[in-house]
Formats: sequence, structure tokens, C-alpha cells
Amino acid sequence: MRLNKPTAWFEVQYNNRQRVPDSADVLARWAEASALVRRRADCRLDLRYGAAPQQTLDVFAPDAAFAGGFAPVLVFIHGGYWRALDKSDYSFLAASFTDEGALVILPNHDLCPDVSIDRIATQLTEAVAWAWRHAAEHGGDPSRIILVGHSAGGHLAAMLSCCDWKRVGRDLPRRLVQGAMSVSGLHDLAPLRQVSFLQPDLRLDAGSVRRLSPCRFPPPAAPQTLYAVVGQQESEEYRRQNRLIQEAWGARAVPVCEELPGCNHFTVMHDLADPEGRSHQLLRRLLGLRWYSGLL
Repeated sequence: MRLNKPTAWFEVQYNNRQRVPDSADVLARWAEASALVRRRADCRLDLRYGAAPQQTLDVFAPDAAFAGGFAPVLVFIHGGYWRALDKSDYSFLAASFTDEGALVILPNHDLCPDVSIDRIATQLTEAVAWAWRHAAEHGGDPSRIILVGHSAGGHLAAMLSCCDWKRVGRDLPRRLVQGAMSVSGLHDLAPLRQVSFLQPDLRLDAGSVRRLSPCRFPPPAAPQTLYAVVGQQESEEYRRQNRLIQEAWGARAVPVCEELPGCNHFTVMHDLADPEGRSHQLLRRLLGLRWYSGLL
């Protein structure tokens, strides 16, 4: 950990929009592509999974060519430093996996500072429980749920991969999640206390850092695994965060820990959406989809 660094260093390391000059254009293209996907896809939007204002989710059905069987379920958790963005910004990702036979679920959650990160994590346990209870109604197999998240969503996917699901609901299996992928995930929250543009909204203290940093958790029980990927062009800290989860949990729990060539914090999502992308292929493996490229 590098908490002896000056505050200005942390500001540069964690300000992804400043680090990527065309980030606003990229986000605008995501929104445009996502709107197109929602217009064309077989989807159910804004289904409620809890009582809080933002506890809704979108469900994208697998391509009709895969009708008749139960599809693996991809639950994707959006990024935005727990305080921004929306599930609708990531709809473009759904088409890449429904075309290959997966059911895709994108949940929303309330945002900081209206709620704490603890509350966001609790809300998302409710979203994943909803996926287990209702996947079959939409053509999904509740025994094949995979979590994926980008940035803050990667942090949440890693957290939830360690969840004791019996504490969420008595009807839930203890091993509800079969695997997870953290894309540019934040696995150690301590440095974020040094970031002035985040801390007023996140309100992290020593206790919440201990409670909420996946690197401080025991690893998920075998045989469940987490894949960790990050863009090779991301900051030194983001690349450290990616390595850290494998160092903390070990190679059994985190058998894949990679940097994606040519990708920054935003274009890693293009690699995930691209059928030829390395992270896309890795996620296919987690989902148990039958075809893999030579990348594996």
C-alpha cells in the first residue's frame, strides 16, 4: 500500500476521466449504442427487485436461436465510483452475450452520498437473489449465475462472490454464484480516502475500509473463482489493485489476473463486448458457453 504518497498523486491515479481525454465521447457512444440495443433487444426494463428508488433491473433474453434450454446468467454491475452512471449506460454489453446464448441482467442501485457503499452492497445481494429466484422465468438457469462488474462494479462483484447467501435468504443455496469477473476493479478502498473528489461522497473511514475491501476478505470457497483483468494503459494504482486481489486470495481463487494490451479504463469495456476480446473470451469460459477462441 502506498498511503505515504502525496494527495496529488492519488488524485491523478484515480481520476479516470482526466486520464482519458476522450472519456466523455466514449460515454456518449456507450449511451447511444445502449439505447439502440434496448430498442432492438428482447428485454424487460426496470423490473423492481427491492423497495428503494433505484432498486430496478433490466433483463435481456438470450437470442431466439438458443430457445428451449436454460441459459447461463450474467449479472453485470455498473461502474461510476458508487456515485454515478446507471445500468442503462451498459446495455450495449448485453447484446454481445445474448447473441451467444446467455441471459443478461443489469441491476441499478442507489448511489452515494444518498446511501453508503455498505447499503449498495446489500442492495445488490437482493438483486442477485432476485436473479436466482426469477431467472428461469426468463429462460435462465439459476444454477449458473456469474457476476461481472466494471470499476466500482468490479469491487462489488468481488465482494458478492464471498457472500453467505443463506444470510440473505433461507431459500437461497449457499453457493449461489458460480464465478465472478472484476474488470478494472477496486479491491482495496484505503487509497480512496486520499482522493478529495471522492471522499465527500463515499465518506470512508478506517472501519468501512476494513469492512468493504475485498482484499481483506477470506477468498471464496472452492471451486468458485474470480477472474481479474485491467487495461494495460490504466494507472499504476489500478494495475496494483488488479494484482492485489490475486496476491490476497491466491492463485486458486484468482486463477486469471491479466492486463489487457491497448486498453484504458473505458476501452476495457470494448474488449469485453468484442467477441474476439480477451476478457470476452474469459467471460465465455466462466459462463460455460461452448465455443472458445484460441485465446484460451
